[in-house]
Amino acid sequence: MTFEIALTGINAASAELEVISNNIANNATNGFKQSHAEFADVYAVSGQGTPGTAIGSGVRVSRVAQDFSQGDMTFTSNNLDIAISGEGFFRMDDHGSVVYSRAGNFGLDAQGNIVNSVGHSLTGYTANEDGVLTSSLGRLQLDTSDLPPRQTSEIALDLNLDPSADILAAPFDVNDPSTYNFSTSTMMFDSLGTSHEVTMYYHKDGDNTWSSFMFVEGQEVSAPGGDSLVFSTAGGLESVNGGTGNTISTIPFTPVGGTAEQTIDIDISSMTQFVNPFGINNIQQNGYSPGRLQDIDVDASGVIYGDYNNGEAKILGQIVLTSFSNEQGLTPIGDSAWKESVASGIGVTNAPGSADLGLLQSGAVEESNVDLTAELVAMIGAQRSFQANAQVISTADTLAQTIINLR
Repeated sequence: MTFEIALTGINAASAELEVISNNIANNATNGFKQSHAEFADVYAVSGQGTPGTAIGSGVRVSRVAQDFSQGDMTFTSNNLDIAISGEGFFRMDDHGSVVYSRAGNFGLDAQGNIVNSVGHSLTGYTANEDGVLTSSLGRLQLDTSDLPPRQTSEIALDLNLDPSADILAAPFDVNDPSTYNFSTSTMMFDSLGTSHEVTMYYHKDGDNTWSSFMFVEGQEVSAPGGDSLVFSTAGGLESVNGGTGNTISTIPFTPVGGTAEQTIDIDISSMTQFVNPFGINNIQQNGYSPGRLQDIDVDASGVIYGDYNNGEAKILGQIVLTSFSNEQGLTPIGDSAWKESVASGIGVTNAPGSADLGLLQSGAVEESNVDLTAELVAMIGAQRSFQANAQVISTADTLAQTIINLR
């Protein structure tokens, strides 16, 4: 019996050494989670056993437990290297089946899918062609094509007209600077993405009353006679062309060199007439020239942005994370990946930062959480256990040989 008991000890120590060896071997494997062997004693089952004199039958490996603690982060120059800070796993598509991982070494394949080195595709919420996220969960296949041009349809003006400016008796003449008080210029884009200069002129008609005129490279596009703006004594915009709105619109026009007619709405809700000099706070417009994708960024909540060489950015998708009620129940399948099991429970998938999920760090990877020093110490302990059990077998063999030699 002594031989069998000692043999279970040798097997247990050998199993522990295998676990330790695997941890040490994967010390540099990104997203790897270390394991440790847990043991239980063994007793022979007998209906006639006496509790006070029962002798155990050895030891067995009860389970190999996984340690899902956070690994250190290493920063890289690749924005698609992504580390999870906190709870959760990347949800990956392995040719139709779903697997989970903490290893965030990603890149783009020829089809624009975000994939890891073994071809698993990262999943998340997709975005439509306008850059709006949908509720559709699937493989993140990014649109890497050029951004088509967008003609300007809206301009927002945020400026202050000086109430102390002179009232002008002469009618507005774009060629005579003495017939307008102030002007502002910005750029707009036609349907081909060609830029054109837009200039707004402001003519003070009377106390709190102004007229505005809009020109696109010398072509007047405002309504005949301009647009009438009336301000209250408190300095806020009171009426536009006799109405209570805060938008003026151009007449339909085709810019020089353009191919399509367009109309622009000018939002002047932020325009004021406070007791301050004329000043421009902000001018914005919604058009742009064609753009080529030059970079991809991922924010902490997993939203993926495409950055284009025309200065525009567009949402391309959003990475999701999955958490489990019992991470220990996940089944390891290699390549720093796991599969869901009955023991792990059904995964809950959400956007990073929600439902106790962690946040993402772009341009970084999570290293293995193996502590080499601790593993080397554990290896010494397992080695001593192996040696001690081997000594038991040697001693038992000596005793058996002594009995055999009795005459």
